Amino acid sequence: MEKILEIAELGHPILREMAAQVKNLEDEEIQNFIDNLIATAIEANGVGLAAPQVYESKRIFIISSRPNERYPNAPEMEPTAIINPEILSFSKEKEKDWEGCLSIPGIRGLVPRHKSIRVKYLTRDGKEIESEFSDFIARIFQHELDHLNGTVFLDRMESSLEIITEKEYQRLISKAMEDMDLENEG
Repeated sequence: MEKILEIAELGHPILREMAAQVKNLEDEEIQNFIDNLIATAIEANGVGLAAPQVYESKRIFIISSRPNERYPNAPEMEPTAIINPEILSFSKEKEKDWEGCLSIPGIRGLVPRHKSIRVKYLTRDGKEIESEFSDFIARIFQHELDHLNGTVFLDRMESSLEIITEKEYQRLISKAMEDMDLENEG
């Protein structure tokens, strides 16, 4: 039975530490932790969640992209455990978009990220994967990898003028959706 884990918030020192490599993937404790991390991400309406965000210094994160109230336009992706990840290469092209974080509740910021990345990581059964991600999934990967390196999205922002509240972000999203509906009707 999965357990919902407590989420560390900005200011806790674990969010500023380099997470430790994972060596013993076959360990039942690690496998249970991955199940709990997935359950916690889904329960919290997160599209990603990193081990340091639940007080564990491990180089593991979950990508669980799907449309929800925090990210209504998110693409659908089966919850995936990413272990000991690294970025092999990235596009020169960057794109700014809004990001939020379960460890920084109530705040969104415009963050520049590489539009596409080539990555390497281990699956939960120890298989090494090389893959390419782009757009929203690439953004999640970079955001979660930052957590493993003690960085939060606020550190990546170019200006503090590009920070808004979650409430204001939801208002902007609703307005954008309404505008799209009007365009489609006309």
